[in-house]
Amino acid sequence: MNKEEIMKILPHRDNMLLIDSVELADGKAHGKKLITGDEWFLKGHFPQNPVVPGVILCEIMAQSTCVCLNGGACSGKLPFFAGLNKVKFKHPV
Repeated sequence: MNKEEIMKILPHRDNMLLIDSVELADGKAHGKKLITGDEWFLKGHFPQNPVVPGVILCEIMAQSTCVCLNGGACSGKLPFFAGLNKVKFKHPV
């Protein structure tokens, strides 16, 4: 699924649409975001050692999940994350 198809499902635009493509297979979504180094969230996090903030990684996951949930009972609805528990980041991006 390309960006134009994703925008038919998600309301996110401009800087907040954080997935470039999604592959759906066996009830799972695999969202992809190409990190180029020019992203707005890397400008100050951290100078000379850019690291994608964990909250951005969570948002990429959330957007991928919303695309996956788009079919069936969730079709036409906008799901919201209410919280995440026990999130751990094992490798920096």
